[in-house]
This record gives sequence, structure tokens and C-alpha cells, in this order.
Amino acid sequence: MSKKTAKRADNNVYAAIDLGTNNCRLLIARSSRKNFRVLDTFSRIVRLGEGLSQTGKLSEEAMRRTLTALKICNSKLKRRGVTKLRCVATEACRRAANGDDFIKRVKRETGLDLEIIDNSEEASLAIMGCAPLLNPDLPEALIFDIGGGSTEVSWIRQADKESVPCNANADDAKPQMSQSSQTSETSKQIPPSAILPNPVMEDWYSVSKGVVTLAEKYGGRDITPETYQKMVQEIYDDFLIFEEKHGFAQRVQDGTLQLLGTSGTVTTLVGVYKKLPRYDRNRVDGTLINCDTAIGLCHKIAGMTYAQRVANPCIGSQRADLVVAGCAIFEALAKLWPVAQLRVADRGLREGILYKLINED
Repeated sequence: MSKKTAKRADNNVYAAIDLGTNNCRLLIARSSRKNFRVLDTFSRIVRLGEGLSQTGKLSEEAMRRTLTALKICNSKLKRRGVTKLRCVATEACRRAANGDDFIKRVKRETGLDLEIIDNSEEASLAIMGCAPLLNPDLPEALIFDIGGGSTEVSWIRQADKESVPCNANADDAKPQMSQSSQTSETSKQIPPSAILPNPVMEDWYSVSKGVVTLAEKYGGRDITPETYQKMVQEIYDDFLIFEEKHGFAQRVQDGTLQLLGTSGTVTTLVGVYKKLPRYDRNRVDGTLINCDTAIGLCHKIAGMTYAQRVANPCIGSQRADLVVAGCAIFEALAKLWPVAQLRVADRGLREGILYKLINED
């Protein structure tokens, strides 16, 4: 990148909107040659996919909640003078019969151009966002993302210990896909964006089950130990196919594979583990936690009453009926691939979008 090009890129303000089944998230940042500086963030639980598994459509109430959140995002974009933007929608809009109609409605009512992306691109962007947290001394990783309507696991091979500058060509910095692949923090710096590891996504696997869909199937408020174990077993069986295909458990035993999780579930677990008086991204992102400890926390949370979960400052009323389903999904994955420690990321798709936008300059 020439000095002139770098200066032009530094003047840009970038933004990413990630609209999922459960959350609407915004990240606004300014780039520099060494990192990007977060200017503003926004996250709201909108439950866009509420009832989708029963009706096959986005409900009017859910769409209204989401539009309200997107209008807040749009006002922040204008206030921050955003020059480059990408807005993506994932599982809920992919599955809903009226998903395309909702995208058009968003354009009419907010002016935002939402783009429905497929599972493959979603996984690729999440990897790009989380890659800086990978341990470069371990050659392989499984990165999982527990969403509202789906759960993805991506198998990553770190090609070497060299890194790609954040200002490199976008195609060079983007996680490569091999032939086997399937279908408030204002003004906070994120130094890991200075260099991007160059992971190869060897394969990925996705199931259309997340915290919302599982909670709607089994209930989210009063969950017996028997029901909890049914959820764990269902997800275990779903991902056993991926394990049998590649034999990751042997890599775990050999000590060559790491596990990284990005989702509200695992960040909530860390918040509860650290007994934070309120959720604090700075104290959660990048945390390394023993998997046995995390599973123990899952059992503790599953054993709480609904009122107790609401009262916990890192769970609260918005997650109290979903977090147990998330715990069950995590426990299933941790049992399939019993690594000693889990790396937790409070980053992912939004950061991946920003890296890509910056790299394109």
C-alpha cells in the first residue's frame, strides 16, 4: 500500500452490521496501518427468528423490533460519518419464507442495504474476525459459533507462522478455503488487527439449531436435568458426523488442536465465571478457560431457576430463557472435542467484515 493509499484508508470510517436470529450488532471503526480503533458499537437482542421454526416466517412483532434496532444503527452510522459499510443478515433471513421481503422493507424504512449471506461466507468472515486470537504454536483449530438459529464449526489449519498485514490484498488476507470445504467500548484499540494470521479453512459443518430454536423446542425457563441432557445429546449426535469424517478427537489427544468459541453463550460463561458485576468485553475477549470449569458452569446455570438467571448481571432477562440451550450446545461440542482449555472470543463476523473492507482499500 502506498503512503497516499494508506492515508486515504486511514481517513475512512468503516462499519459492519450483523443481523442474526437473536441479535443485531453494529461495529464502527477507523483504520490505521497498525490496527483499527473502535469508534462505536451497538448490540441489541431482537429475536428476529422468534417462532420461525414453527411458522417458517418472520413475525411482524419480531420484524418491528429489528427495524427499531436497525434505525438506531443507521443514526449511529450518520453521526460517525461512516464512509464504507457492509450489512449482512444470516440464518433467520436465510430460512424465512418472507426473508427477502423483509430485506426490502429494511431498505424502505431505514435506507440500509442488508445482504443475506450463506453459511459458507458467514463461517469465513467469523474466522477472519477471530483468527488473531489463535495460538500460532498449535497447527489446527476448531472455531465454533453458537448462534440463535444455527451452530457452525469450522476446521482451521494454520498454514505457517507468517502473518498477512492488515493492509494486504483482501484475497491474501481472507481465510482460504480448500477443495474439501462445504457448502461501551468507544475509542478502544484492537491491536490484534495489526497482523492477520493466514488460516486455511479445510472444512466446516453447520446445523440449523441455535439457542432460539433449541429453547423453543425444549423450553427455556424451567428445564429439568433430563431435558438438559436431551439437548446435549441431540447436538452431540448432530456434530458426531463431522467428527467421524475427520477424526478431530485424535488430534485433541495428540495436543495439536485448539478450540475457540465465539458466541453470546461462551462470553456469558466467562462473565459468570469471573463474577463480573456487569458484562465487560475487555475482561472477556481472549480469555482462556478450562473446559471442565466451563462445563461445570453450564451445569450450575442449568440448575438455576429462571429468576436466578435473570438476577445474574451477566445473563439478565434477555438471555435467561436462552442461555441453558446455549450451554447444552457448548457442552456437546466440548464432549466431542475435550481439549483442556477453551479460548473465548467476543468478536467474529463484524470484525471479519471490517478487516475485509479495510483490506480492500
